[in-house]
Amino acid sequence: MHGGPTELIDELLDVRGRDVLDVGCGEGWLVRRLAAAGARVVGLDPLAVALERARRDGTSAPSARYVDGTAQALAFPAASFDVVVFFNSLHHVPTESMDAALTEAGRVLRPSGVLYVQEPLAEGSFFELMRVVEDETRVRAAAHEALSRAAQERLVELACREAVATTRLADFDAFRALMISVEPARAAAFDEQEVALRAAFERLGRPAEGGYEFDQPFRVNLFGL
Repeated sequence: MHGGPTELIDELLDVRGRDVLDVGCGEGWLVRRLAAAGARVVGLDPLAVALERARRDGTSAPSARYVDGTAQALAFPAASFDVVVFFNSLHHVPTESMDAALTEAGRVLRPSGVLYVQEPLAEGSFFELMRVVEDETRVRAAAHEALSRAAQERLVELACREAVATTRLADFDAFRALMISVEPARAAAFDEQEVALRAAFERLGRPAEGGYEFDQPFRVNLFGL
């Protein structure tokens, strides 16, 4: 399955009228999308600069709010949400805290709630491009291992699907802006590796109308309690 990065979340989740927690929300694009679909959404992120941008851009989503916090220590009462979402964010949790993050997600879910986790695989042209800046092979594997443990120990796996998301970027500068928006600390690595990155961008990118396309395989795990 090829398509946009949110195709499976649209297929597997009905968020209308539900309380949703987006863990690792970044600048809030998914929070706004879920709010537009009828959800009451809380976006959580540890990066102050990302939350500042999210709040600035979130005036059109009155059913959304943003809080500072970490996945492994959620500051919410038990059974607060109908849906918890980790969208490409579990592998950004410290490896030693991934199990705790999934336990916390289960704690804040209501009895009929679901946990949606979408995680990239360590393959594909987009992965090969970004690994010049930061090789996430180890942390991505650790995230999938934590999900396997959760399914065996405390969560009920309702669905497991794989697909390929296609990202279209206008040019190299658009790639740089995207990567730094997720992790500002990557800016220095971009400057140091710019020659190699530009060469990889041209080599791995698939020419398309309006720029270049890159593929990122990913896996979705949907859990219940």
